[in-house]
Amino acid sequence: MTMNRRDFIKHTAAAVAGTSLLLTACNKSGAKTNKQTLENEETGKESDGEMTLRTNPNTGDKVSLLGFGMMRLPVVAGGTARENPDSPIDQEAVNEMVDYAMSHGVNYYDTSPAYCQGESENSTGIALSRYPRNSYFIATKLSNFSPQTWSREESMAMFERSLGYLRTDYVDYLLLHGIGMSGGDKDGMGAFYARYMDNGILDWLVEQKRAGRIRNLGFSYHGDVAVFDMLLRWHDEGKYHWDFVQIELNYLDWNYAKQINPRNTNASYLYAELAKRGIPAVIMEPLLGGRLARQPSTILRQMKEMDIDATPARWAFRYAGTPEGILTVLSGMTYIEHVKENCATYSPLRSITAQEDAMLMRIADELYNMKAVPCTACNYCMPCPYGLNIPIIFSYYNNCLADGLAAGDMNGMDKQFREDRKRWLVGYDRAEPRMRQADHCIGCNHCLSHCPQRIDIPREMQRIDRFVEKLKQS
Repeated sequence: MTMNRRDFIKHTAAAVAGTSLLLTACNKSGAKTNKQTLENEETGKESDGEMTLRTNPNTGDKVSLLGFGMMRLPVVAGGTARENPDSPIDQEAVNEMVDYAMSHGVNYYDTSPAYCQGESENSTGIALSRYPRNSYFIATKLSNFSPQTWSREESMAMFERSLGYLRTDYVDYLLLHGIGMSGGDKDGMGAFYARYMDNGILDWLVEQKRAGRIRNLGFSYHGDVAVFDMLLRWHDEGKYHWDFVQIELNYLDWNYAKQINPRNTNASYLYAELAKRGIPAVIMEPLLGGRLARQPSTILRQMKEMDIDATPARWAFRYAGTPEGILTVLSGMTYIEHVKENCATYSPLRSITAQEDAMLMRIADELYNMKAVPCTACNYCMPCPYGLNIPIIFSYYNNCLADGLAAGDMNGMDKQFREDRKRWLVGYDRAEPRMRQADHCIGCNHCLSHCPQRIDIPREMQRIDRFVEKLKQS
């Protein structure tokens, strides 16, 4: 079942004047109307500046629509742990961001043993333990990606360590991390069975839920859609109950995730499958790794014509938070400015209208035709055995596309355009030394099994190499 946003908005527009078109229309898929959401978004509360809340139908939890993703925490040396892996987390800055988030209604905090060089859970625990335990929800994951952690004992130990780092005796939301991803020498289905079934860990987690150590059990999806479909079939059959599922959703992935990369799945399909079962969705990558926060001038003009004050990031967050059944939208925030803007966007949410949705779908068409690399800079592909900084290379290439520097050749272009292209090439050399640029990828394929976006990284490196050479020749 794939839901076309334009169609269901169009068909319900006449009947839902004065209410959120998407929220009402999505109810036709089988999702239950969320009374708390409607109260928060469509009554006098709208002028109060309060965080929009969504109700978890399983527990009654009132969850902030903005979820704080603790995967890009700041480090003392500046930037994030991905950029400066040897620098410790700046705990004072983390505490400041959490304090602002808590005071502005954010109560969902998402972490993992795999984030921030393994330090995210501890940092999250330090920041949150300063508040009453019943004032926030902790989401963490069983991130047993490596074959060394596939044994029952190692996976159990990982969960116990998470509780220790987080300074708690229970987890509000526990996810099987990255189901559908390949691992070791196994494909997505094989890795899922090795990580969760053959060792009995999924049944053990169900036992922990019965014991109260896990309040909600779910999974985050990347990769092989057959695994996603199988887990939902188990849910239908009563074999396992999923309290929530985390998926990637943004206005580009709604219709184009699979077209951009055949090994991905369109968000429209993932969302519809959850909605018809009434399973709450947690949204990741609303900005597609930051890509949707930075737009070329032609797209910026369209956005400004619709709302002169809205940033590209705000458009993306409003889009991700609008559909019925979305429990929370995660944002990996590094600076206090990120927290402030995102809190403002959802305090309260102004749902996307039919006209705005049509504009974003047109923008998605344009972005797809740019053929950018769908990298979210998660750094799971790193380190490269040959020293290439894969996310940096992809980022520079995508920025060139976003700046409109890829179109046309040098003939007939004005002086400023030529200078901008030269400046991009110089910046590329500075960001990535020439001996570690795209042309030095040997196609060893070491990175392929680690990419949650399932990007054919060696193929993309060849494409970028051809592009760079074309620019140099001209």
